[in-house]
Amino acid sequence: MSTQEVADKLVSLCKEGKYDEAYELYADDAVSIEMPGMPGDEVTQGKEKIIDGYYEWANSIEEVHGGSVGEPVVAGNHFMLPMTSDATFKGQGRWKMEELCLYQVENGKIKKAQFFYDVPDMG
Repeated sequence: MSTQEVADKLVSLCKEGKYDEAYELYADDAVSIEMPGMPGDEVTQGKEKIIDGYYEWANSIEEVHGGSVGEPVVAGNHFMLPMTSDATFKGQGRWKMEELCLYQVENGKIKKAQFFYDVPDMG
């Protein structure tokens, strides 16, 4: 798949809530980078560990209030898209987040994902 096709497929799956299928777009040796200060690992290497981190995050959600996925902007083998989420997390309250998600595609798979957002105040 081309970078545009990977981007379009990721957006489509996320909008449909098919996150399990979305992770199939990742390369086995993919890397995911979160912002410093968030719970969990800042850098996660390997698709299986990235999926495990997603389930840990998803299981910490008490209630989802909303969210959105924007359209991708593609440049070469990279694409970026905006996402928002509004959720109440167990023992941590409600977080409303806006983020930019940057992806690098290699051989038709997501090789690197990096997320940019303001870290919620957890105090």
